[in-house]
Amino acid sequence: MSANAPVEGVARGVYPAWLKVGFWICVVIAVAVVLRRVAVLAHPGQGGSGGLSPTAALDAVFASHAALTLAHIVPAMAFVLLTPFVLMQRDGAMWAERLFFPLGAWVGVTAYAMSAYPVGGWVERSAVLLFNSLFLFSLGMAFVAARRGEALVKMRWMLRAIAILLGIATTRPVMGVFFATSRLTHLEPAQFFGIAFWIGFSINTIAIELWLRSRGNRLPVAG
Repeated sequence: MSANAPVEGVARGVYPAWLKVGFWICVVIAVAVVLRRVAVLAHPGQGGSGGLSPTAALDAVFASHAALTLAHIVPAMAFVLLTPFVLMQRDGAMWAERLFFPLGAWVGVTAYAMSAYPVGGWVERSAVLLFNSLFLFSLGMAFVAARRGEALVKMRWMLRAIAILLGIATTRPVMGVFFATSRLTHLEPAQFFGIAFWIGFSINTIAIELWLRSRGNRLPVAG
């Protein structure tokens, strides 16, 4: 079926401005974070932070399992860059959807593995286990709907999966607030990383769910 053909239950149109802005901000943050991490892993000690700084300590944590980190973040960046093509549903973009599901599954599986090395202890690990499970569940439901040809159901679950995954980008501004106020709060990354994960992922998960419920059966598939 052509991507421009009318699909029952799926309304053509544009996503609201706030959703577009939030989406692209998350994409930019996610890509920037991955590029920085790759650069730091490739050139240790040149990340622009002092050896005793909190960011240097974080760099050391990820460097301790560099192969796993790269196996997770590089496919995750590819997944993030794929999402605009998937969401726009343009003609000739079926290749993006074919890559979407296996890439997402790989990212989810390696996220579980990464949870063995949490900066924020069990608070962070619990957030990863919950939201990563929700991500994989949403991805699986979208895949099943795609196989059944249920366009509306597929789009709803794909949007949930994408929003949840981009929650990792939302955690970054939250962490920035914690870093900026650390002189007042005296909190260290090990103490606030888990809290930031819960806040960031919760914001994205709740926001997309509220929007989906407000739309009912009227979802834009282009724009």
